[in-house]
This record gives sequence, C-alpha cells and structure tokens, in this order.
Amino acid sequence: MNAQCTHCNTIFRVDPARVPTGGVRARCSICRNVFEIPGARPAPEPALAAASAPSPAAEPAPAPEAPAPAPAPVAAPAPPPPPPPAPTPAPAPAPAARPNPFGANDPGAKARRLARALVSDIVTYHPERRDQALANGTLKREFMEEIKKSWEEYVAQVGPEISRGTPHFRDALNEILARGQPVF
Repeated sequence: MNAQCTHCNTIFRVDPARVPTGGVRARCSICRNVFEIPGARPAPEPALAAASAPSPAAEPAPAPEAPAPAPAPVAAPAPPPPPPPAPTPAPAPAPAARPNPFGANDPGAKARRLARALVSDIVTYHPERRDQALANGTLKREFMEEIKKSWEEYVAQVGPEISRGTPHFRDALNEILARGQPVF
C-alpha cells in the first residue's frame, strides 16, 4: 500500500501487514512531518452474517396440507468499496513543485551561503590570529593567502559571472572576518 505525507506529499511504500487495524502514526523522512497511516478495514465475519439471518426454529411450522414456501435468501453484506487508486507521483515536475526552504535553486542565495561558509572557515581555524590582525590593522595582509584560496573555491563553485557580479564574498569578508568593519 502507499502512504503519502500530508505536508510534502512524498509517497512511501508500506507493507499493509505491518499496519495495525487502528492505523499508525509515521514520521516523513523528508520533511519530518508526522501523519496518520490508516489501518486495513476488517473484513466482515461470516458468523455475523449467520447471526443476522432468521433461525429456522423461530419460524412457525407450516401447515401439512400446503407445501412450505422456500425461505427468502439472506443477502450477504455488500463488500466494502475498493480503495481509491493511489495517486501516482509525476516523474519530473514533482520535486520542482515543492518549495525548497534553503533556496538551493536560487544561485544568488547559494553564492551568499557559500561565501559566508568559506569566510567562516577562515575565522574558525584562526580566531586569535584574526583578533590580532584586526587590532593591528593588518587583516588584509595577514589573511591574503586564505582569502585567495577561499575566493578561488568560491569562483569554482558559483561561476565567474555570479562571483564577480555580486558582492556576497566581499560582504562576508567585512561582516564575518572584519567583524562588521568595511575593510574589504
């Protein structure tokens, strides 16, 4: 059987034998939403149908002169309606239809995040050196090699058009490495 997340509409294959008749709650591995998976509908029991039929002992005995009319057949309960067909996911447009909370499809947002990550790495590996260079006013000279390597990685990942056409890398240097001072 298929189960579908109510938040991101991801479809999961579920073994119906593992779902109790009362249903179960599941957590989506994609968006972490909790949703209900309904249990299988129990089939009507044959004993229940026999109990609802009139018992032959309860009918009065027919008169001997007339043949007894045949008892009317007891209608079996109608089978439950078939479950609706499971929705089939669209092959290509489905992933694009879901909004990406991280903006990975936006090249500008990706470039900004990458620039901030690269500059944050410089600070993470050299915090005392950064503080000393800021105090001495030698930040550009002190971190020239690290900035050059990070810039090359930035250009390689986002491309020359975006790297030269946006201020993301310079903004990250000023905000993170220079602690908000307009050094770069």
